[in-house]
Amino acid sequence: MALGTVFILNSVALLVFPLVGAAMRLTQQQFGLWSALAIHDTSSVVGAASKYGAEALIVGTTVKLARALWIVPLALVTAAVKRSNSKVKLPWFILLFCLAAVISTYLPQFAQLSKTFFTLGRYGLTATLFLIGTSISRDALKQVGWRPLAQGIALWILVALTSLYFIHTGLISL
Repeated sequence: MALGTVFILNSVALLVFPLVGAAMRLTQQQFGLWSALAIHDTSSVVGAASKYGAEALIVGTTVKLARALWIVPLALVTAAVKRSNSKVKLPWFILLFCLAAVISTYLPQFAQLSKTFFTLGRYGLTATLFLIGTSISRDALKQVGWRPLAQGIALWILVALTSLYFIHTGLISL
């Protein structure tokens, strides 16, 4: 149910966020930051931000992937606190993100290669979202009931509106 809720909300975000951003006259940076904070899935952040503009796409992707980097220390600390013997797996996309950041920062002669990998990454994230969506059935959503879906929607709206307020008023910025 959680996966289905996230998928539905990501689909809505792809359509609604660029319209809200334009209506509120958010800058490219503001929109990129807002989408990275309020949209669940990295591929949906990429989709919404790319509709809004090139700078929004760069900011949104960078902030969302930087947030994803916090998975590593959080998982390690949680495992240490719980004294778990299970292995913590580092998501491969984080390693690739770090590698791409190092290459584009310190090896400017590979700028064209970075653009190619950025485009390939965007296609990969779009394909991932599609594959997740095709694995969800209407029967599975019916079986669990409407309350988890309603809770997910309410929390998503709360996060989206709160982060939009703080970004629009300038209380949060890059």
